[in-house]
Amino acid sequence: MGKLTRRVKHEDRIPLGQVAVLGALDRDGAMTTSDLAADQRVRPQSMARVVGLLMEQNLITRRAHPTDGRKSLVELSDAGRAALQAERCRRAGWLARAIEAELTDEEQALLARSATLLERLATRH
Repeated sequence: MGKLTRRVKHEDRIPLGQVAVLGALDRDGAMTTSDLAADQRVRPQSMARVVGLLMEQNLITRRAHPTDGRKSLVELSDAGRAALQAERCRRAGWLARAIEAELTDEEQALLARSATLLERLATRH
């Protein structure tokens, strides 16, 4: 699975670390830079650089924290949401083409059944 995941991510046009941050903001909503660093398991200084790069590209925006004036929240901009969707579509398109080109009808059916089992394992608490 890891090898396939890495291959699919190879289709990305936005660097992996930046896509991961956009994905986290899409899934979990606005976060502080520190929360993002913890979520991505990187140092806050490293995350500050990534946040800066994403802000320069207008893929995220910053706003005041509603309860703590010392903090700010970063969140996806409309451009960031569109860029993330484009990355996801590129990945899905590559995978769909690969499945069609490489797998027989029987193998495709088996893969579809297996996907349900993998999803069940991934969501296990």
